[in-house]
Amino acid sequence: MAITSRAPAPAGGAGGTAAGPPTGPPGPGTAWAEGVERLRAAATTEPGRLRIIGALVAGLVLLFGAVTVWEVADRVGSAEDVVGRSQPLSADAASIYRSLADADTASSSGFLAGADEPREVRQRYEKDMAGASRLLVSAAANAGEDAASRRQITLLGEQLPRYTGLIEQARANNRQGLPLGGAYLRYANEQMSTQLLPAAQRLYEAETGRLYEDYDNARSLPLASLGAGILALAALAWAQHRNYRRTNRVFNRGLVAATAATLVALLWLAAGHAVARSSLAEARAEGQESLKVLTDARIAALQARANENLTLIGRGAVLADDNRSDKYDVDFAANMKDLDAGLEKALRLADDGKGREPVASAADAVRQWKQRHAAARETDLRGDYQAALPQVIGGKDHKDSSGAAFDTVDASLERALAHEQAEFTRAARSGLGAFGGLVTGSAALAVAGAAAVLLGIGRRLSEYR
Repeated sequence: MAITSRAPAPAGGAGGTAAGPPTGPPGPGTAWAEGVERLRAAATTEPGRLRIIGALVAGLVLLFGAVTVWEVADRVGSAEDVVGRSQPLSADAASIYRSLADADTASSSGFLAGADEPREVRQRYEKDMAGASRLLVSAAANAGEDAASRRQITLLGEQLPRYTGLIEQARANNRQGLPLGGAYLRYANEQMSTQLLPAAQRLYEAETGRLYEDYDNARSLPLASLGAGILALAALAWAQHRNYRRTNRVFNRGLVAATAATLVALLWLAAGHAVARSSLAEARAEGQESLKVLTDARIAALQARANENLTLIGRGAVLADDNRSDKYDVDFAANMKDLDAGLEKALRLADDGKGREPVASAADAVRQWKQRHAAARETDLRGDYQAALPQVIGGKDHKDSSGAAFDTVDASLERALAHEQAEFTRAARSGLGAFGGLVTGSAALAVAGAAAVLLGIGRRLSEYR
């Protein structure tokens, strides 16, 4: 009986197919390991090292361009806000304050004139109130999410109709010769002094704070861009030095072109930002600071005039804290002290003749105002109200009254404010202009520099083919 032998089955199983390595895409870890291995293998040859160097240097040049575009665009946005948003809003807030203070002054001047209230005084009051209302609407539209500004705008919107109602009641009683009109006017002035003007002051401070934030951001140094540019130049210098040591060739045209493009972008960044910082600093120190001082001085003058009028209207009905002096006369003296200090500071800040002339004119008019007020006050204290009244508000000849001196002060300060506003706008726009083209230019130079690096390295690689 024959015995047959059977060959052993293949190790792959019943089908006779040998088991092979698993197929399919490698996992993330495997792909990373393979990439590292390939990079390590490439680094063992000169062409591979050149490719790595080219990629890294070109990447640094592009990084410099990207960081420059980002930082400069941020500073351009802040400079544009200084010129077109935050400074105009700060000026509008100051105008709200000035309009309210001027309306209070005009209302008291009209009250002193009695039933013969001058038409121009009434029109001035109405213009001030209309202007304040319009500016409040604009401020509300531009306040955004600023809670501090919105609170003050809401308070002003609530109190303004109450103030105008009190003024109308004062006028109606005054026309009928009723003494109750004076009480209404004093109460309206109290509302203005304790509610409206403090709210307008806080709104002005909030908007000015936003302006100074934009200033600081626009002037902040682009440290990341400068650092990236220096790093890119250092990498380019090292790559060229390495190329020289290995080939004895002094220049690689591509690397030289990339170095020139990077250096131009870096110098443009440094010079443009230096000019912008200088111009914005000038706008702040010689423009905005002068505007603030002059605005405060003009408001002090308006409040002084209102208190001078109320001194005649009140006739000692409201006493100061010492319970002896007339409150409005004491407040007038304090306002004039603030006005003197403001004009003195404004003269120090004025940097040209056109800025100093109106301030000096206002200072001369303030001296006349004090003298005429003292004379009118002495007349009133003697009990001669009818003689004191024209000394304050003027009669047919308005030239020698304290009101005429106040008008000169107010007109001079308005001219000074207009000059400083123009100076601010010029300097701020100059700062913004210094950034002109820098975003687009730095991006173009970075792309050109990176391309030049790759072309220069490609020229060296062609030598190995």
